Amino acid sequence: MSIEREIKLALPALQHDDVARFFTERTGEQGTTIVLANIYFDTPDLRLAKAKSALRLRRTPDQWLQTYKTIGQSKAGLHSRHEWEMPVAGEKLEIEAILAACSEDDACGALKEAASELTALFRTDFERRYWTIEHEGATIEAALDLGEVSAEIDGETRKSPISEVELELKSGDENALSTLSAELRGAFPDLQPDDVSKAQRGYRLRERKPDASK
Repeated sequence: MSIEREIKLALPALQHDDVARFFTERTGEQGTTIVLANIYFDTPDLRLAKAKSALRLRRTPDQWLQTYKTIGQSKAGLHSRHEWEMPVAGEKLEIEAILAACSEDDACGALKEAASELTALFRTDFERRYWTIEHEGATIEAALDLGEVSAEIDGETRKSPISEVELELKSGDENALSTLSAELRGAFPDLQPDDVSKAQRGYRLRERKPDASK
């Protein structure tokens, strides 16, 4: 188990290239670009969402990963939560492995109860460009995500855009996240703290009522 700490900032899509240039100039590196595909799972009655947890299967350029995140805190764009992540053989969850890893943590009770009824509910597909930044003695991964959330509801495909900056603490003092975020927002005032995770966006997309005008 690890504690994920990151600051998420909503990014106007038109400023994506400008923010990328900011990180490139700051690090002297062009950054690394990868494409990520993610499938989120829950029960039909949304048992994990009600427990404020999220279960994800992710395809990276190198492997498939499964990740379980439990209840945490989100304030002014700073997200802190428990996370279990591990590789899997392919495009299939290996729930028993996660349950074994978090068997002594009460936070995994919801996953244990939901395990037999899990189904794919929505997905996120986005391009991520990221840099490693040394800042105030801390190591931070700065990432630009651009893509979309999508869900199939009764034959209708619903979509919502993803355009955001994530600053994730890899090591060092958590305060370095806030000062780097402040530096970035000073350069780009339109950036705004975002307390809504990608998983929450997917659930909200599913809950959205159909457009009555159609």
